[in-house]
Amino acid sequence: MGVMMKKWKLPALMLGPFMILISLFFFLPVILIAVLAFTGMDSSMRWEFTGIANFKKIVLDPNIWLILKNTIMYVGSTLIINVVFGLVLAILTTYFIQKESLSLIFRTIWMLPRISPPVVYTLLWLWFFDPSQYGVLNSFRALFEMPSDKWLSTHPMTAIIFANGLIGVSYGMIIFSSAIKSIPQDLFQAAKVDGASHWSTILDIVLPALRWPIMFVALWQFLSLLTSYEYILLLTKGGPLFGSEVLALYSFHKAFQNFEFGYGAALSLVLVLIALIFSFLMWNFFGMKKMLGTSRIE
Repeated sequence: MGVMMKKWKLPALMLGPFMILISLFFFLPVILIAVLAFTGMDSSMRWEFTGIANFKKIVLDPNIWLILKNTIMYVGSTLIINVVFGLVLAILTTYFIQKESLSLIFRTIWMLPRISPPVVYTLLWLWFFDPSQYGVLNSFRALFEMPSDKWLSTHPMTAIIFANGLIGVSYGMIIFSSAIKSIPQDLFQAAKVDGASHWSTILDIVLPALRWPIMFVALWQFLSLLTSYEYILLLTKGGPLFGSEVLALYSFHKAFQNFEFGYGAALSLVLVLIALIFSFLMWNFFGMKKMLGTSRIE
């Protein structure tokens, strides 16, 4: 017993504060949300257990199918932009642009939105989509004598997809750029000696080497997009008429705007279940288990 305590004394001392913080600020809130989902708590703050009433209410909610449709469109479209455009930028800045200082400046510019406060980033998009003649898009329309358009009212989903997609590109760009730089230069030199074109080099050397990074970024960004709503809240507030409302934002509105805490918790729990199901499916589809296995040297 004394040997066991001596063995675990240092790990417990080092990991103890971390485990306490994780328990207090992660596991405990998750448990509270799960319990709250089975209550009818509202502004009265009374813990009245109602069983699965909140989940029945979700099924009967007249807005839920539109919100699920918006969520699928938002997550799917933004994920494609994040992964594909991030991959394109990574290839451009690490393969085609050979001068490191120039590629570093280019990547830094793309990182600026991510390191900027969300409110500042959103203000730029509000100016871009401004319905008046002074908005960026409407200024271009004026050059062709076209009338101004209320972009956030007529195309709210397109607006939030572009706003979230372009800021998410920087994450994939950094991951893919690092992966490309780790490819041995001998492979590129051998391809050049063999007379391979740039397109062949990208298809046969670069993309196969980026298989695991692409899978990781896709899974990470999927989970992030499924639960994110801050830019939607700042840009459109989910409107007009639930036109850009997603499940995460709907849960926020129900809990903190309508004070339906139990119903909001139930929506959050459904969102967690969706995330777990799709994570499991993507994990198996991508074969992520192979990446975690022990490497073999032939």
